[in-house]
Amino acid sequence: MLYSSPLNVPKPVWRQEEDLDIFSDAVGQFFEKECAPQVPEWRKAGIVPREIWTKAGEMGLLGASVPEEYGGAGGDFRHEAIIIEQQQWKGIDGFGITLHNAIIAPYITAYGTEEQKRRWLPKICSGEIVTAIAMTEPGAGSDLQNIKTTAKKDGNGYIINGSKTFISNGQTANLILVCAKTDPTKGAKGISIIAVETEDADGFERGRNLEKVGQHAADTSELFFNDVKVPASNLLGDEEGKGFVQLMQKLPQERHVIGLQGVGMIERAIHETVEYVKGRKAFGGTIFDFQNTQFKLAEAKTEATVAKVFVNHCTELLMKGELDAATASMSKYWVSDLQCKIVDECLQLHGGFGYMDEYPIAQMYADARVQRIYGGANEVMKMLIARTL
Repeated sequence: MLYSSPLNVPKPVWRQEEDLDIFSDAVGQFFEKECAPQVPEWRKAGIVPREIWTKAGEMGLLGASVPEEYGGAGGDFRHEAIIIEQQQWKGIDGFGITLHNAIIAPYITAYGTEEQKRRWLPKICSGEIVTAIAMTEPGAGSDLQNIKTTAKKDGNGYIINGSKTFISNGQTANLILVCAKTDPTKGAKGISIIAVETEDADGFERGRNLEKVGQHAADTSELFFNDVKVPASNLLGDEEGKGFVQLMQKLPQERHVIGLQGVGMIERAIHETVEYVKGRKAFGGTIFDFQNTQFKLAEAKTEATVAKVFVNHCTELLMKGELDAATASMSKYWVSDLQCKIVDECLQLHGGFGYMDEYPIAQMYADARVQRIYGGANEVMKMLIARTL
């Protein structure tokens, strides 16, 4: 049975077209039939198998917003938002499709040369290429200007040295956008993004598939670059030193994606909890009969509705090209804080069963926590917002 939202939020302007409802149903069915039954195994294995990427490509879910001329579905961010929504509703948290689709493909679409677009995008859309972006380092998290990885010019190419950590899709990806210093003397203006095609890349090594508090199905890795040679044509765009600007221009969308993910999980948490408390017997009635339960869920639904309306507003701004860094930071920090709060309240209403990993609410509790950290820690988001005061 397809899941529907417990919130009574009218369709925003960007969701009015009937084709989007048809797309949403198709995406939901794919996640429910092809992915949901396998999630327990994925969580145990710590990775999503490559064949699911191929299936998603065959269904037209990879590169949903990539132009048709490059092998994509020719959609836009509305389609990515729907994929995010359905993925959260179905609990398919470990599948890195959103990173692949809504974060990395847009870098290549927006900044890649024509040759790069034709070389990489069709394979990104088919699933032949799985992508990752390597920003974070052991000594540089949210402070991107402090990265130590270097890419030194060497003839008609670059030699990359350095290490990265906490890289999503790190065990699976065969195309990795690496943030590196092409000129360490220029600070932010010396940062470039260089693509590493991992097959036959001498000196490239994958480290551990990191063991995390949550999101156990998502492969998250250390990566090592030891004199990795790549051709000059792998520099994203056609000019060195543009990497930091490229990152700053795309980070608002990435941060809003985290807000969308948060709202999707909040909706699922409320849905699962209402189902549970209405069926759980206690003291001659159900848990739902208690006024405290009703008040807690009423508060959660109210806050979730406010969050969804705001996130829909941010999506509309993004579609118009008007989503600024501060507003995107609000979407990321406020919704992820709220996500952790509501999921915690929902777990409490499950009692002891809520602490059992076999229950979805327990998995959501663990999976949600990182939302306040990646994409820029929430404390950094507040600093960015404060600059606009």
